[in-house]
Amino acid sequence: MPEVREFALPDLGEGLTEAEIVRWLVAVGEVVAVDQPVVEVETAKAVVEVPCPYGGVVTARFGAEGDEVPVGAPLVTVAVGASAASAVHGAAGADEAGEPERSGNVLVGYGTAAPAVRRRRLRPAPVPSGSALGDGHGDGLGDGPVPATGPAPVSTAPEPGTVPVISPLVRRLAREHGIDLRRVPGSGPRGLILRADVERAVRAARTAAPAPAPQGERIPLRGLRGAVADKLTVSRREIPDATCWVDADATELLAARRAMNEHGGGPEISLLALLARICTAALARFPELNATVDTAAREIVRLPAAHLGFAAQTERGLVVPVVRDAHARDTAALSAEIARLTAAARAGRLKPAELTGGTFTLNNYGVFGVDGSTPIVNHPEAAMLGVGRIAPKPWVHGGELAVRRVVQLSLTFDHRVCDGGTAGGFLRYVADRVEHPAVLLREM
Repeated sequence: MPEVREFALPDLGEGLTEAEIVRWLVAVGEVVAVDQPVVEVETAKAVVEVPCPYGGVVTARFGAEGDEVPVGAPLVTVAVGASAASAVHGAAGADEAGEPERSGNVLVGYGTAAPAVRRRRLRPAPVPSGSALGDGHGDGLGDGPVPATGPAPVSTAPEPGTVPVISPLVRRLAREHGIDLRRVPGSGPRGLILRADVERAVRAARTAAPAPAPQGERIPLRGLRGAVADKLTVSRREIPDATCWVDADATELLAARRAMNEHGGGPEISLLALLARICTAALARFPELNATVDTAAREIVRLPAAHLGFAAQTERGLVVPVVRDAHARDTAALSAEIARLTAAARAGRLKPAELTGGTFTLNNYGVFGVDGSTPIVNHPEAAMLGVGRIAPKPWVHGGELAVRRVVQLSLTFDHRVCDGGTAGGFLRYVADRVEHPAVLLREM
């Protein structure tokens, strides 16, 4: 009777404790020669072929492709002895005394002398499925004897084109989630792919955005649009701005404008001109906001004249014409100059001098039908007043609830030139004059 020998997974070097079965090279019932590779396994370092130190007939295989096998667990059992070895070139598996031939190829844990002591199993060895001559993965005795081959040395170096992994667990994880390891950058030593690398690739695959849409229209930031973009960027980068706002009852302001236009006898006074007149009076009361900051000298420069800019929307984009010496103009003069500059802006005929030199800006975004905004300071100025739409709203007037025309005013200011008390005082001054425009007559 032939002797059945068990061949366990040897330690393939560097203290490895497990390997993954990649591919079986023999089937149950096949005849193997001494040192013939019987299985291909993947360790933390490389994919290697493991040769069997016994010659004979394979009677069982333990584990399927993809299974993890601990060092010391059985891989195959081989029937060896005179009768079994005679099938291998007459008697390749036995010597003259009838003893089974052992491997002359040295593996860690195996040698050419007495059999080495088997390593302690890390977990119970898997039980072969099927009968002693069949494992459920092949077809019994196979297709017949396979000619014996010569000794096959074992190499633990990665084969050309092998994907570097840190553990068989990594390859299994990648396979389960459909990750191509060739596209995963390794973060371990010498580019080894770690489990964290695969998990990162899995998360990226799950959250991957859909295919990018076709390229949209690309509009260069140049000309007027580019100049505006540059100025706004400088403002946000250099100015530590803050915004405060308040609602005001503009009912009386609208009534005052209507009276001016009905009884004035001159060109129509615009609402923007009335707001501009209020702003110049407020700047005279709070000169801290009619200023700029000299960053190089680390100085606040308070300016003697108020050159009032106002935002004007044109077909070419947003421009800010400047009313020179606005503090020295009355309401009618302000209205006329604003009308002239607005017409020139929409016609594209503004001169460079009419677009520069402002010290404070008034932005009436209420014409777009919005209630509020947080303006961006027009660098290098120190503040901007924003005006929302004037809309009928419930309001307490004279101690009673009434429908009044309400407007939201917002002030964005450079916090370097003043604190919130000054900015709040300025905004409150403007709101009070919006609610009671007749008070301006006493201050003119």
